[in-house]
Amino acid sequence: MPIPRGATCIAALALLLCASLACSAQRYPDKPIRLIVPFTPAGATDVLARIVAEGLSNRLGQRVLVENRPGAGGNIGAQIAAQSRADGYTLLMTPSSIYAIAITLYSAPGYDLVKDFAPVSTIANVQHVLVARPSLGVGSVKELIALARAKPGELNLASQGTGTVSHLEGEMFQRMAGLKLVHVSYKGSAPALVDLLGGRVDVMFDSIASTLPQIRAGKLKALAVCSEHRASALPDLPTMMDSGLPGYKAESWLGIMVPAGTPAPIIERLHDVVNVLLADAQVRSTLVERGFEPAGSTPAQFAARIQMETAMWAKVVKAAAVETQ
Repeated sequence: MPIPRGATCIAALALLLCASLACSAQRYPDKPIRLIVPFTPAGATDVLARIVAEGLSNRLGQRVLVENRPGAGGNIGAQIAAQSRADGYTLLMTPSSIYAIAITLYSAPGYDLVKDFAPVSTIANVQHVLVARPSLGVGSVKELIALARAKPGELNLASQGTGTVSHLEGEMFQRMAGLKLVHVSYKGSAPALVDLLGGRVDVMFDSIASTLPQIRAGKLKALAVCSEHRASALPDLPTMMDSGLPGYKAESWLGIMVPAGTPAPIIERLHDVVNVLLADAQVRSTLVERGFEPAGSTPAQFAARIQMETAMWAKVVKAAAVETQ
């Protein structure tokens, strides 16, 4: 039975496309790559991105350039990445917990986390910590709760932005402790920390990676870590559960995604290089020193974790009745 001419043409085109993609993947990368960070410089996402960008540059033989695109709780950076060409030359440093939150929090965030992106690999878990300005005069979570109850509605709680993990950690704290704090939203960790260090706000939930230098210098008072277990970078600091809030648990994590439609060989190349980077002893030491917990994954594991986080944070958003501003 003869093969229809149209079918022959389609098959030929398919073969040509596959050959073209394979050739493109073999040459990849042949120009600089941009790594979008959806927050301001100096925050945990930015700090990790710059460590990763340097490592990828060395291993890929092309510069990986960090591009900060803050705003809307990280959504602006995601929108830009989602609208970029799916050719492997735009990466998104994904604060995946934040985007898992956005699915529930925002009716129209400007992108679809599942449809618009392809996961490459997780990079690191990021433990968070509750910190206060030293002049507030509190040395523990219990003391902060007592002060907040004595001054209802007077203490300011800074966050990295509405809908971020930092924000929801504060909402959980208020709900579980029966408090009312004044939420002050920023466009990232760095500007929030500037005001916290300047005494213009009182407390903040933020990553250990962002706050560790100020904690060690005595410029911020660390009260408790938010994760289930104590942090290796702050081993003497109790958890929120240790501090009288049983069941309190929250952390963030970061990974790399690319626009959906990026050729599979390029995703595989990026995944392999990322995990070689994370296996490097010096890189791991640097990450741990900066307050990160290195954690690579397969793309499938990354996708499964997004699904899990989406379900978990949806419960928190609804329970706290969080609304976008």
